[in-house]
Amino acid sequence: MARDYPLPPSAASLSASMRDLGYSLETAVADLIDNSISAGATHIDILCDATGSEPILAILDNGNGMDASELLKAMRHGAVNPRQQRSPKDLGRFGLGLKTASFSQCRSLTVASAKDGSISAAEWNLDRIDAADEWLLSILDAEDITALPYLQRVGSHGTAVIWKNLDRLTEDEAGSRRDEIISEKLDVLERHLGLVFHRFLAGEIRGAQKLAISVNGHPVEAFDPFCRKNNATQILPEEIVRIGSAAVHLQPYVLPHHSRLGVREYDYYQSRSDFISNQGAYIYRNGRLMAWGDWFRLIPKGEATKLARVQIDFPNSLDESWTIDIKKSRARPPLPVRERLRQIIGQVSGRSTTVHRGRGRRLFEEVSAPVWERYADQGGIRYALNGAHPLVQRLAERLDEAGRKNVDLLLESISAALPIEMIYSDYSSHPREVSQVPVDDAALQHLRDLRTALWGDGPGTASMFLEIVRSTRLFERHEGTVERFMREEFR
Repeated sequence: MARDYPLPPSAASLSASMRDLGYSLETAVADLIDNSISAGATHIDILCDATGSEPILAILDNGNGMDASELLKAMRHGAVNPRQQRSPKDLGRFGLGLKTASFSQCRSLTVASAKDGSISAAEWNLDRIDAADEWLLSILDAEDITALPYLQRVGSHGTAVIWKNLDRLTEDEAGSRRDEIISEKLDVLERHLGLVFHRFLAGEIRGAQKLAISVNGHPVEAFDPFCRKNNATQILPEEIVRIGSAAVHLQPYVLPHHSRLGVREYDYYQSRSDFISNQGAYIYRNGRLMAWGDWFRLIPKGEATKLARVQIDFPNSLDESWTIDIKKSRARPPLPVRERLRQIIGQVSGRSTTVHRGRGRRLFEEVSAPVWERYADQGGIRYALNGAHPLVQRLAERLDEAGRKNVDLLLESISAALPIEMIYSDYSSHPREVSQVPVDDAALQHLRDLRTALWGDGPGTASMFLEIVRSTRLFERHEGTVERFMREEFR
């Protein structure tokens, strides 16, 4: 008969393995903020002191705090069974986040918490664990607690998580290079938190107070990935999928074309979100963004659908159905949600395509004789210079037969050599920066040359001239110059 044989894991080996679960600084800090929110915190301060020889990072909150026994439970690995039913507002999952997230960035984790007028603190130190190969937790006495940094900011209730020996943060760099690395990571952290917790920061979570987060004193600004403040954003009808007694909410959006964004609004979104890579579903668990920018292989990502977004909300009671990973950065919708999402994608992607392509169609339709023409036939889609454009026709009239053939050959060569791949790449990444409008100050001279090319010394026609001016797109930044020229030349 088989017999039981206790075989605990090596503390030194397991702790080393736990450091490499895939956390980044921003996902690690976000995991700790989950605990603060679950504890009822409304203010969270993230402080990183990189001035000394050993940088320190602290996450301070004004939550409910913990007494000595609650602190010991929080410091224990696997303190909560993931199958255990949690409070509907609880953002935790495995009971490992505090430890695994912290160990991914530092070798010394200290947690100090105040509750009911008393304060308790404990420390995990990986160097000590490695030396003894045992899970040895240090319980700090009053003198040790007094020496902890930033503790005076906690007040009568709240918790301070202090990271020391930040070997992963500095990447073994020193001097100005170290400071530069830390500054860049803190900037990424701030933007990440502004997205992941944007509904908490904006006060959109029902039954919860508005949350405030700061990084080294700088307030974290909520970043809405759905651009809901813009009137051009399309908000489609919400769908609800029920799984047992729980409800999953699916809210589709279609973002505005970049031409409908103001300069500041466009710069704000472009600096924080790449349209094409961030299209797809945005998965929220109890209001906290967990994963985004994925269509779950239901459709491929593409330029035409880059404005499509679907906000999906599910409660923590469905964690097992969504296969949440330990970092809370990956989730896969259960089958009923995927099937409904498949149908929604058809609607939202179609609208995204219409918005994205509609602008292009309007530009072609603005003039009766465009410089470029689009051809769609059995051979596919191609773009070619318009040989019937008035400028081309006037040039052809002044040439002999050989000259006209040379012009036709030149037009066909330019059309065939159109760098479509380069244009696509640039326009996908930086649509506002792509412009064919000349930046020189020769608009007036170009207008005179254009008039001469069309009619020489003849009177010409104002309406035709204006139509041709619009078709060339040479004067889009010189409307005032065009108006003055029209008044002076076509009275």
